[in-house]
Amino acid sequence: MDTEALGRLAEEQVDHRFKGLPPDAHGLTVRELAGQHRNLFGADGGFTTPLLALSAERLAHNLALMQTYTTRHGLAFAPHGKTSMAPQLFHRQIEHGAWGITLAVPHQVRVAREFGVQRIFLANELVDGAALRWLAGELAADPGFRFIAYVDSVRGVELMDAALRGAARPVDVVVELGAGERARTGARTEADARAVADAVGRTRTLRLVGVAGYEAQVPDADPARVRAWLDRLVALAVAFDREGLFEGADEIVVSAGGSEWFDAVADVFAGIPVLSLPVLKLLRSGAYVSHDDVHYRSLTPFNRVPEEGALEPAFRLWAQVVSRPSATEAFANAGKRDVSYDLDLPVAQVVRRGGGERPAAGIEVAALSDQHLWLRTGPDTEIEVGDWIGFGLSHPCTVFEKWQLIPVAEADGTVVDYIRTYF
Repeated sequence: MDTEALGRLAEEQVDHRFKGLPPDAHGLTVRELAGQHRNLFGADGGFTTPLLALSAERLAHNLALMQTYTTRHGLAFAPHGKTSMAPQLFHRQIEHGAWGITLAVPHQVRVAREFGVQRIFLANELVDGAALRWLAGELAADPGFRFIAYVDSVRGVELMDAALRGAARPVDVVVELGAGERARTGARTEADARAVADAVGRTRTLRLVGVAGYEAQVPDADPARVRAWLDRLVALAVAFDREGLFEGADEIVVSAGGSEWFDAVADVFAGIPVLSLPVLKLLRSGAYVSHDDVHYRSLTPFNRVPEEGALEPAFRLWAQVVSRPSATEAFANAGKRDVSYDLDLPVAQVVRRGGGERPAAGIEVAALSDQHLWLRTGPDTEIEVGDWIGFGLSHPCTVFEKWQLIPVAEADGTVVDYIRTYF
């Protein structure tokens, strides 16, 4: 990646754009503020609520664990960057062995390219003419830039071909195999996939290099159904190879793997037979970088293979009790603008008062407003206005997007870095 571009992030000025940061830090650069090693909870730290923080130790643990896992199973790794949209985290993921970064839409690709990401997997069909022309320019200007995108329809191939006429080099594509009738995208049958592959072969602007898909869309997903679909994906790659459809490719890409079934991906991909070209077995899990306390905590494959290790939730949202109108309710100053709520409500974990911390026993999040967490409490629950409550969150993709600059804190609250996001 472009270390100079990453370094310039530290020169950005801290101001009113970044919620939760100390008001008296206004005018400092991010580098200057980070160098002060302020404490999230110290009297002179100055951080305000609501405040999202990442655990330095847990972030490092998760990065190292997935590097170990993918290496052990012979998988290349392109974590989904839409989770964080944080170039600093992209850099750390690549430092921990990632092949490249997966993205979903053209804007995200532009962010990654601005910070020098050299390998991008677009888990979507790209048919926007303006974006394709920009992409062609990027490929022409940088011979070292590797880009791969989904294709899942003949019409999509035709639109891509029309926009890319005259491009300096072809765009690499993989045929997406849908995971069922209720899947979001992807060719629904092998015959449909073959028609798409044939359409690619009729162009000079596209080069077929593999097959891909997203196994979490399998209807009523369970280990047997997921493995059956992965077997279909592998069989499709084998059939295309036997028919010579990867002519001109340097390697055959077979890609799958969200954050729920990468153990099944590892098992099935281990059985990919020898093909005419080297095979890039590409996993794309993204939520691991922060993990979470509800959704992925219950669904992570590490629950099925505990001998492989365990991811650790790295997020914590701090909010302050601002109202205690009755013995059974309280309100904290965070809401839908600050936390994820599309899958699960936050979970109260700890209460801080006067420098001490204790479990948040008897406190339940009942609802969310724009700027309030509705808390249900027992009549004897020890909680009062002014307390800080730390919450565990669900679904990292809709947590990161609500924060532009996120402090990274060690276990004692000392802030050692700040992560910039681009949504």
